[in-house]
Amino acid sequence: MKTAIILHGRPSKEEYYSDRYPSASNSHWLPWLQKQLLIKDIPAYTPEVPHCYDLDYEKWCKEFERYEITSDTILVGHSCGGGFIVRWLGEHPEIKVDKVILVVPGAPAVDADWSRYSFFDFAIDPNLASRTQGVIVFGSDNDSPGIMESVQKYRAGVKSIQYREFKGYGHFTLKRMGTDAFPELLEEIIK
Repeated sequence: MKTAIILHGRPSKEEYYSDRYPSASNSHWLPWLQKQLLIKDIPAYTPEVPHCYDLDYEKWCKEFERYEITSDTILVGHSCGGGFIVRWLGEHPEIKVDKVILVVPGAPAVDADWSRYSFFDFAIDPNLASRTQGVIVFGSDNDSPGIMESVQKYRAGVKSIQYREFKGYGHFTLKRMGTDAFPELLEEIIK
C-alpha cells in the first residue's frame, strides 16, 4: 500500500514560538496535500520536528525515522525538508522508495544563512534516483537566489532528476502562492 511522508521546512525561531502561525507541519499547502492524499486512500503523514528552526539533523532523523519507509513510500519535502530527505536517503543507500518530490529544497553549502549548520554538510548522491520511481524538483522563477542555486545544484548533481518550474510561486508558501491548495503537486504524486 502506498503511503506518503510530507516533511516541512524551517520556520524562523520567532515564527516557531508565535501563536499567530500554525506549526510547521500545518503550514502552507501541507495540510491540504495530506487531506487530498487521504481522500485518495493514500495514508499521509506530516511529521513535526521539534525546534526545527535550529536545523539539528539528529532531531530531524529521530522524528522522520518514526515512520516506516518502504518501496511504496512517497517522500515530499519542502525547503529544508527536501534537503533533509536527500541527505537521509544518501546515508541509507539500502533503502528504496517510490517517488521523491523536492519542493524548492535547500542544498549543501549554498545559502550563507544555513552554512553555520551541519545540517547541510553532505554530498549529494548522484545515483539517488536509481533507488526510486523518480526524483522531481519543483522550483520557482522568483525564489531567493540561494534557493534557486540549491535547485540548480540538485538538478546538476542527481542523475535522471526531473524538474518543473513554476512562475511566481516564490518559495511555495501560502503568502506567495495565495492559496493552500497545490494541485500540481498532488497530480505529480498520483500520476
